[in-house]
Amino acid sequence: MTRNPTPRRDPRTARALRSAEEGRWADLADLALIISREIQHRGYTDEHALHLTQPEGMVMRYLLQSEPAAPSQIATAIGMQRTNLSATLRQLEHKGLIQRQANPNDRRGVTVSPTEQGRSNYALVRHEWATAVSEAAGHDTTHLDAALTLLTTIKDDLTKTRPPTPSRHPPT
Repeated sequence: MTRNPTPRRDPRTARALRSAEEGRWADLADLALIISREIQHRGYTDEHALHLTQPEGMVMRYLLQSEPAAPSQIATAIGMQRTNLSATLRQLEHKGLIQRQANPNDRRGVTVSPTEQGRSNYALVRHEWATAVSEAAGHDTTHLDAALTLLTTIKDDLTKTRPPTPSRHPPT
């Protein structure tokens, strides 16, 4: 009895499959950037919602998910240069969204934490985002859990493998 040899794969087919897969991942990244921009562009319907720049939002998101933190800890966690973080913290403090206090362990340093206004503003804008995104999806939650799982995995790994210095060529 003669065995049929395992069919050989054409390397061009494998390249084409990798290229198509890469294109789909690039489409996902492109869509994430576009969706993010559209959410920011639409603004807020609630007059009490304070608009935050992207760096301000990153700082607030970090502070609302952690204990009070030193500025250097915040900068490292969100991948921001310390000098840029200082300006962002001043802006957030001016808006009344954060407060600085002496570090209880080391009176020379400071820690940063959200104010009650910062907490309520974040809850308010998250409600606005949820409303906008849910309406755009026609309130269809069929694939929502899968999308959240995938995007969380991507976010976690990109954060974990972040280069030590930010790129000079951010996405457009």
